[in-house]
Amino acid sequence: MLLIIILIILGLIILWIIMVYNRLVKLRIMSEQAWSDIDVQLKRRHDLIPNLVETVKGYASHERKTLEEVVRLRNSAISATSPEDKIQAENMLTKALRQLFALAENYPDLKASANFQVLQDELARIEETISQARRYFNAVVRDYNTAIAIFPNNLIAAPLGFSQKVFFETEEEQRVVPKVSF
Repeated sequence: MLLIIILIILGLIILWIIMVYNRLVKLRIMSEQAWSDIDVQLKRRHDLIPNLVETVKGYASHERKTLEEVVRLRNSAISATSPEDKIQAENMLTKALRQLFALAENYPDLKASANFQVLQDELARIEETISQARRYFNAVVRDYNTAIAIFPNNLIAAPLGFSQKVFFETEEEQRVVPKVSF
């Protein structure tokens, strides 16, 4: 009788370990898929930036430093490999794009350009999609990080190689409207 009770308890513990492991794997896969969704939108933004820079260049050619910085940061964001590096590079690129649009305010002909307006509208749509994808990614990462941190899941998660993931948050300085002066 004691052997049956021990086997039942052991079976329940093994079943619980399997359930926890499967849940953690599911959350990890969901976070990877959510990151992939963000990555697709970031690529769309990267593809749009050269057209935007060329359009601005025609109207504000003496703003070469700002335009070169946007291109440099775009290339840096494209070459970033880890999610952490990509997040940092994308935050810097977003800041540079805000600066570029702030510059555009000083050029009425540029603001009136149909091509610039189309590019600006497309970038705004992409930014909104990135924002939505970021919120979903952060929600999945929150659930994943919580699942591996809570007791007793943490007893299983750490030995099986589950580790915390980084949130995709904007930097505090990006929440401030950029200042432009000539």
